[in-house]
Amino acid sequence: MNENRLHERADRLPALSIEGLTVEFSRRRVWTPVVSEVSLKVWPGEIVGVIGESGSGKTLTSLAALRLLPRQARIAAGRIRLGETDILSRSEAQMRDLRGNRMALIPQDAMQSLNPTMRVGHQVGEPLNLHRATPLKAAARAAVKFLEAVHVREPDRRSREFPHQFSGGMQQRAMIAMGLALAPDLLIADEPTTALDVTVQAQVLKLLREIRDGSGTSILFITHDLGVVAELCDWVYVMRHGRVVEEGAVARIFAAPQADYTRMLLAATPSLHAPRRAGAAA
Repeated sequence: MNENRLHERADRLPALSIEGLTVEFSRRRVWTPVVSEVSLKVWPGEIVGVIGESGSGKTLTSLAALRLLPRQARIAAGRIRLGETDILSRSEAQMRDLRGNRMALIPQDAMQSLNPTMRVGHQVGEPLNLHRATPLKAAARAAVKFLEAVHVREPDRRSREFPHQFSGGMQQRAMIAMGLALAPDLLIADEPTTALDVTVQAQVLKLLREIRDGSGTSILFITHDLGVVAELCDWVYVMRHGRVVEEGAVARIFAAPQADYTRMLLAATPSLHAPRRAGAAA
């Protein structure tokens, strides 16, 4: 089935392009594929979901794009490009410059990612200091603006607090603010709403839409929740056992899934309705 992607254009490159990615894990000195020949694209201004159950390979795919695989894993085959940049040919020093600068990760567990001994504002402003040589005082002032942009109330006061003084939802907002500090081309969000209650989850999803609509930042959203895909994404890849079993516009996937596994996921999700943005995503 031919489908037009909302943000795809012939005159520009994808924000992220993964072609034929194979990731292997070392088990008892034997390398075993856990992600096999995965290909996906995220176009500028697009929110792409990657959905699958635990062990489907979705998180490993996103970590491969960042070159942050666990020590016991390796990329055995494939190509990964961030715009025109060949990710797999970059040195580790070059990757450190790319991470945070042109691509950023919003992790699942903000509390585990934030430094408990550093004030939130310092952490949010730190990418400016590291990547742009912004003086610490100027970075701290910028951090207040970033916290305000992600709807943290009283951002000046809250920026001087420590992570344990933030709720789970506020910690996640701080991580999003940190990811936005350098206006990256691509945000990779690895199940950032999993530990949040339904109300806070909805606020975070609304914030991610605002970021995309306001800045044109592309978002790769890793999730196991079909409801989140329906709410947020333009395009979705369905993964199982390390492979993509189906891809398509969100509206089409929900209305007419082609793969048995996708149909099973939909059947196992009670009272799931068509995506609100179906008209825009088709």
